[in-house]
Amino acid sequence: MNAETRIQFDNISLSTEIQSLGRASVPSPMPAASLIDSEFLPLYVDKEVMDELNDHEPVPLLFEAAGPRGQLYFDPSKAKCAVVTCGGLCPGINDVIRAIVMEAHHKYRIPTVLGIKYGLEGFIPKYAHDVEELTPKKVTDIHQFGGTILGSSRGPQAPAEIVDALERMNISCLFMIGGDGTMKATQAIVREVAERNLRVSVIGIPKTIDNDINFISQSFGFETAVFKATEAIQCAHTEALGYKNGIGLVKLMGRESGFIAAHATLAMKEVNFVLIPEIPFALHGEGGLLQALETRLRGRKHAVIVAAEGAGQHLLESRGETDPSGNVTLADVADVLKREIKQYLNERGVPFSMKYIDPSYIIRSVPANANDKVYCGFLGQNAVHAAMAGKTNMVVAKLMDRYVHLPLELVTSKRRKLNVHSAYWQAVLESTGQPELATL
Repeated sequence: MNAETRIQFDNISLSTEIQSLGRASVPSPMPAASLIDSEFLPLYVDKEVMDELNDHEPVPLLFEAAGPRGQLYFDPSKAKCAVVTCGGLCPGINDVIRAIVMEAHHKYRIPTVLGIKYGLEGFIPKYAHDVEELTPKKVTDIHQFGGTILGSSRGPQAPAEIVDALERMNISCLFMIGGDGTMKATQAIVREVAERNLRVSVIGIPKTIDNDINFISQSFGFETAVFKATEAIQCAHTEALGYKNGIGLVKLMGRESGFIAAHATLAMKEVNFVLIPEIPFALHGEGGLLQALETRLRGRKHAVIVAAEGAGQHLLESRGETDPSGNVTLADVADVLKREIKQYLNERGVPFSMKYIDPSYIIRSVPANANDKVYCGFLGQNAVHAAMAGKTNMVVAKLMDRYVHLPLELVTSKRRKLNVHSAYWQAVLESTGQPELATL
C-alpha cells in the first residue's frame, strides 16, 4: 500500500520513521502468538489533527506498530532499566510505572529496574536523591493511588550529567514519563547518548493532563481529569441554583489548550459559558462576556462559567516570569473575572451571588479511572517492547485505537491546540447555548 511517511506543516517536513540502535538478533522470550504480525500500520490520521497540521483531508500515513518483536537488540538477562517521572502530577503515572516494571520482570526477566527519584534531579549527584530498585512486590498496589511513587520535579538538568549517571549505573533502557518539556529533555539526552556512541534506548511516554501533546488525540489521565472536572461543575451548578442570579465559576487546567474545559462542558450540559486559551474573548462592550452574562441572569436567574487557566491572558498584564520548567507564569483569569463581574453587575444594580471553585490539584492527584488504567497499561507494556527491540528517540502513543511508535521530533514540534473552527468546538457552543462572544 502506498502511504506517506513524512508529514508537512509549518514549512517543516517530519518523518514517521523510528530510530534504532542496531540490528536486533537476540531471540525474544515472548510467545510467538503475542508477536506483532505487521511491522507497519497505514492509518488515516484523525481529521482534527490533520486540520491542525495542514488544512487538508486526512491521508494514510505509515506508522511503526507497537508491540513485542521476535528479535531483540538487548539480551534481557543482561539488561538494566530505569524509570523517571517529571513535571506535574497526572492520573495514571503509577499505572504506567507498574506496567513497565511488571512487563520487564515477568515477560522479559530483566533483572533490574531502577526508579529515579524526584525527576531529572535524581540523576544529578548534588541533589543526593536515592535510587530505588523497583520490584513487582514494590509496585503491586501503586495503581490504586494517584501521584507518582518516584516523586517529580520541574526544571532542566544538564544532559551531559544525566548521561554520566546512565553510564555509571550501566543503564540499557531509560523510560521518561512527562510532558512537552520532558519530551524535549528526552531529545537532548538522546543526542548526548549518540555523541558518546552509547547503546542506550531512550523511550518517552507522553504525560499531560492538558491533552496538548502534538499528534496524540488523547493523553493518559485526560478521561479521569474530565470526569473529576464534571463533579466540580455539578457543584458549581448546584450553588448557582441556590441563589437569585447565582453564578458558579469553575477554573480548570489548560495553560495553552482548552481541551479539559471543552470536554467537561460537553459532558455537563449545565455550563453556560466556556472560556479557553485559543479564543481571546472580549469582556466589555457589544458581544462581550459581561453583557452576555447579564442577559443570561435576567432571563434564567443563574449561570455557570467554566474557564481554562490559560484563558483571558490577553486581558491581563504579563510580568514575563517563568516557572522552573520554563513555562510563562500565568496571571489568574479567575481574579479578573470575579473582579470585573462584580463591578459590572453592581454598576447595573443586578443583585448576584458568586461561588468560585478551583479543583485543579484534586483533579491532578486522583487515581486513574478504569479506561485510563487500561490505556496506561498498554503504554507501559509497549514501551518495554520498544526498548528491548532497540528502538530509541521515540514515544509510545495510541492513534485510531492502535498503539504505534512516534518520533520525538514529531510530538515536540508544537503544542496541540483545540481547533475552534471544528465541529467539535461547535458542539461545545451548542451544548452551552453561549452566544459567539466578541473577540479581541
